[in-house]
Amino acid sequence: MSKSQLLDPVQILYGSHKPIVQDAVLISNGKIKAFGEQARKQGEAMGIKAKSSSNQLLAPCLVDPHSILEEPFNGRSETLISLRKKAAHAGYGQLALLPRSPSWRDQADRLRGFDDPNSDVLIHLWGGFSKNGNGLELSPHAELLQHGAIGLAEDDKIITINLLKRGLTLGEIKNSPILLAPRDKDIQEGGLVREGVEALRAGWLPDPIASETLPLGHLLELHNQHPETSIRLMNISTAKGVSMLANSKTKPMASVCWWHLIKDNASLSKNELGWRVLPSLGCPKDRMALIQGLQERTIHAIAVHAIPLDEEETKLPPDIRLPGLSGYQLVLPSLWQELVIKANWKIEQLWEALSFGPSRILNLKEESLNIESRRWLVFDPEKEWIQSIDKKREIYSANQPLQGEKITGAIVDCGLRSQGSQIY
Repeated sequence: MSKSQLLDPVQILYGSHKPIVQDAVLISNGKIKAFGEQARKQGEAMGIKAKSSSNQLLAPCLVDPHSILEEPFNGRSETLISLRKKAAHAGYGQLALLPRSPSWRDQADRLRGFDDPNSDVLIHLWGGFSKNGNGLELSPHAELLQHGAIGLAEDDKIITINLLKRGLTLGEIKNSPILLAPRDKDIQEGGLVREGVEALRAGWLPDPIASETLPLGHLLELHNQHPETSIRLMNISTAKGVSMLANSKTKPMASVCWWHLIKDNASLSKNELGWRVLPSLGCPKDRMALIQGLQERTIHAIAVHAIPLDEEETKLPPDIRLPGLSGYQLVLPSLWQELVIKANWKIEQLWEALSFGPSRILNLKEESLNIESRRWLVFDPEKEWIQSIDKKREIYSANQPLQGEKITGAIVDCGLRSQGSQIY
């Protein structure tokens, strides 16, 4: 990144509920210094030649409402340092991590050590709703929230409704968000791909639609009984689930994983990494319903839901491999192609799903462009690059999809500070 640059003209999205405009921006030492005519005057006084960037977009940073980092300090495939590098490179200014860890984040002392004053990438932590994530006993909710948890969450499956009701009626959570996954592991019974013709043709063990819809029905009823609570639904994945949300009396905010918006079980070859995810990958009808649900704001946020895995794990057969994908740098370019180019979305709609909506899921102030701020990115929708993993690095997540494919679109500049910005 050059120390000072004048982009004129460039497309600018200042924030939520604001239209795209084409104007000028002056950036110096990673900070926005001025917009419009003031930017041109200051740039001229500094002797900076304007750079025409009319095809590029200056916009607020992206927000990931939930991902997983089990070993943040000494992980083999990801650490806090490498995660922040990848996030900054991909334009993500805020990430929220689920409580899953060998030392489950269900105690206040397990929320320490995640801050970094030298990085602009903010890490938020979901505290465990139950102790050890086993769904048997409540964690100390008030203590977790008092010591910095952004909200309370479980893992990627539902726990007993009785325990959920007990936690809600205690009143310790108040307005803090509660993130719950509508997935019943027992109904799924080891199924890898959502049931349907495509799953049968591929020869995968099917995952019944009921593994999502039955627990989703319970959670929607729970929200009906406690409409004052900030229940959030994590990773809706079926057309039926979207329909149930749209027709519910009270409509809790919900997220969808980015991978379920660009791929389905009719568009993957049998050897691709993208089969092994939770919730299970659906059929084309599911994917189209999820996109429509986002467009109509039945679903409010796109999550990266990154789960970094090492190379040894990715070489295992899909039926015994741990589920999950990584790859922050793939999210915006892939969704730009799928939603803006193919589905004719407005850019403002995409940012609603990737930045502003996720902030609301987390009960955070929305990202926006401001003078003297580093919280900005420049996206070039025409830049082409090849997705690959640098295996020479000591730490890298091996479960990044789309290996060897040409990707169109990339973050070409970002104000976020981190210890380097090389994609792993």
